[in-house]
Amino acid sequence: MKKYVIYTRVSTQEQGKSGLGLAAQERDIDIYLNQFSDQPFEVIGRFQDILSGADDERPELEAALKLVRKTGAELLISKLDRLSRKVSFIAALMEDKKVTLRVASMPYGTPFQLHIYAALAEQEREFISARTKAALQSAKGRGVKLGGLRDKTNARNKASKAKADKFASTVLPLVQKLRDSGETLQAIADALNAADKPSPRGGKWTSTTVKRVLARA
Repeated sequence: MKKYVIYTRVSTQEQGKSGLGLAAQERDIDIYLNQFSDQPFEVIGRFQDILSGADDERPELEAALKLVRKTGAELLISKLDRLSRKVSFIAALMEDKKVTLRVASMPYGTPFQLHIYAALAEQEREFISARTKAALQSAKGRGVKLGGLRDKTNARNKASKAKADKFASTVLPLVQKLRDSGETLQAIADALNAADKPSPRGGKWTSTTVKRVLARA
């Protein structure tokens, strides 16, 4: 029977508390175990770190690897970047003869393919970082005040909210009267559509649109 040690990672304490990202990792791992494992299996350990992908000091990963080396089990992760974002770290692990790595999202990936994938992903991250810095430097060279862009966005958001509030006030008396008489949100939407009253965005009314108008009261 094949043995697996499962390792998952999320990058912040908040993700760890809320479960963000973990459900997707566990889903991919379950798919691999149930559809791609080539023989009956047993999961002998589960480990999880809540640390940045740039941090190689991970106590739970070290514990998982210790169990893998001791038992001959395979280390199973959902995606390669859950292990590390550094190709050097991944390459060193692949050279460890006592560690067999399985990536759920790449069920047929060979060690060579995984190494190439890690290298390409690292290059892409470096390029994105360089491109972002170049764009900011170019904008600065043209005299663009980067902080001013945020101010303009905030101003647009405030203007949009004021416009929505003003529109809501014009239909609110009718909507509130219908609601107070016991009409459902959908019934109110149907009445407004029958009266050819456009919604805030100029389209048809829905129960959700009516609910939003009431919320602005």
